Amino acid sequence: MATAITPTEHKERLYTTEDVLAMPDDGKERWLIRGQLREKEMTRRNRFHAALEARLAQLLGNWLDAQPEPRGQVYAGEAGVRLRHDPDTSVGIDVVYFPPGVEAVQGDKTSLVEGVPTLVVEILSPNDVKKEVTEKINDYLAIGVPLVWVIDPDYETITVHRPGLPTELFNTTHHLSADPHLPGFNVPVARVFRR
Repeated sequence: MATAITPTEHKERLYTTEDVLAMPDDGKERWLIRGQLREKEMTRRNRFHAALEARLAQLLGNWLDAQPEPRGQVYAGEAGVRLRHDPDTSVGIDVVYFPPGVEAVQGDKTSLVEGVPTLVVEILSPNDVKKEVTEKINDYLAIGVPLVWVIDPDYETITVHRPGLPTELFNTTHHLSADPHLPGFNVPVARVFRR
């Protein structure tokens, strides 16, 4: 069982996912990167952010429904994900796809999904800090996430990150493909932004 963390311990120790889950629901967003606690005031969600999450979940869900069994699972709405243990990396992800093998081993003991997703989608919010977003992207790639999309709703762009490959930027004049990781997923970027 996790115990309460005192302020003096806050900067001196590695945290576990259980520590974070035991913390009070006090309006702070918390995540772990290699056991290091990160926190900030909870993002005030807005309809534009929510609409993008829903739209991406719909597009990915349509793709998923057309795939043969077993299919895996798409989650949206700041899904809690434990990416690694010892030290823990646990984050909330706006939209995420897990392959069938990861989905098949999920237990009923936690509301978090444990394992490495195939696709991570982060939608930028007004209070996102570049350093924090970069840290998450780097950790996703380091643990083996093959495809990371960072969506900027203000500029209507999608930045695609893949391990060992140059970053690519897509705008509403492009098509976005997730091959070979999500075979056959190809959509005009304008559809993501409902144009």
